[in-house]
This record gives sequence, structure tokens and C-alpha cells, in this order.
Amino acid sequence: MGRAKLPRKSTNIDMTAMCDVAFLLLSFFILATKQKPPEAVAVVPPTSVSSKAAPEKSILITLTKEGKCFLLLGDDTNKKDIVKDLNDTKGIGLTDAEINKISKLTFIGVPIGQLKSLAAMESLPPADKLAGIPIADSTNNEMVDWLRSVTNVYAGGSQRDLEEKLLVKGDNLAKYPAFKNIKYALKKNNLFKFRIVTNNETVPPGSELYNRNKGLSGGSEKE
Repeated sequence: MGRAKLPRKSTNIDMTAMCDVAFLLLSFFILATKQKPPEAVAVVPPTSVSSKAAPEKSILITLTKEGKCFLLLGDDTNKKDIVKDLNDTKGIGLTDAEINKISKLTFIGVPIGQLKSLAAMESLPPADKLAGIPIADSTNNEMVDWLRSVTNVYAGGSQRDLEEKLLVKGDNLAKYPAFKNIKYALKKNNLFKFRIVTNNETVPPGSELYNRNKGLSGGSEKE
């Protein structure tokens, strides 16, 4: 005797709850994601095979192809204390309100003597309209003063932690003498280690680094 055939019924799945959860997660990630802070000026750095990400709590020195130098103090880098120390050591005469305003700027790109007038502006001019921090030579290198204030603020802490924050990002077309003057400013403040920001590229197959990484991963390749 044959089995009775049961009638087939269509399956009805209510997706309302799943859609609600998906939109809640999307909203959470949009609101919780921290946006990368804008750079002082767009530069095209050289490439390298390093894949180590730059820290968010960084002190970034940017060098354009024209040789202009900008300083970007990232989040949680004691920006206000650094500006206040520079004001005290250089006798700029900034008020507390002006110090607060400068410490909130995205980047610094003017000579020290123009900081007071910069604080009086309603909005920060574009980077290409600013003169940049002077680094012409050893006699006119104001990056020395900025880094001295950085080291003063971080005095008593770990030198290694400070050096981990120091980044230099230069355009691929920047001239070496300008980069050398940045190194001079670091050296004058006993900062002998820093990291250079580059664009990432893949490791060339067959190179020493490629073979070393392959050995660390335990992989093998047949001839």
C-alpha cells in the first residue's frame, strides 16, 4: 500500500527581526567608528613593504614637495601643554583663550611669530596658503623649538613611548636637504628614533624578505 502524500506548503519566514538587528549593527559601527584625522596637506610618500600601521596618538611631521613643513599633533598627545610650553619658552604672549584655540587646530603650519595672528583668524586657511614651519637651516629651524616643547611636556616619561609617537611623512618629490633639516631638529632634542610613513606595497616574490616571511609562516614552495 502506497504512502499518503502530504500536501506541500510554502514556508513563510519573517525577516523583520533580522533586518532590525542588521540596521542596529550598521548604525552602531557608523557612530562608533573613529574617523582618521585629516592630514595637514596631501603628499605622496614613497612606498615600502612595511605593513605596520601608524598609531593614532602620533606626532606627525609632514613635508611637502615644495619643502613646506607642517606639524600635526594627534589625539591624546598633550597638545595644549605643548603649545603652552612653547608660549612660555619663546615668550609669544598668547592668552589662555589663544592657546586653547591653537591646540584645537588640525595642524600647525606658520612661523612661531605668526601664531598670535593665526589664533585671531575665524578659520584656518588651506595648507597651500600657509608658509609652513621654517626649517631652512640650523639658524632658522623652528621645528627645533616645537620638538623642544614636546620633549619638555613628555619629560619624566618613557623615551621609547615618545619615539613611538614620532612620525615623519614626506612627499616622494621632497628634496633631501629639507628632510635633513627635520632630522637635525630631532637630533637637537635627543630624539634619535622615529618612523617614516610610507605607502604599502607587496613584498616582491623571491626577495630576501619574501623568503623570510614564507619561512616564518611554515610554507614551502616546490621548484
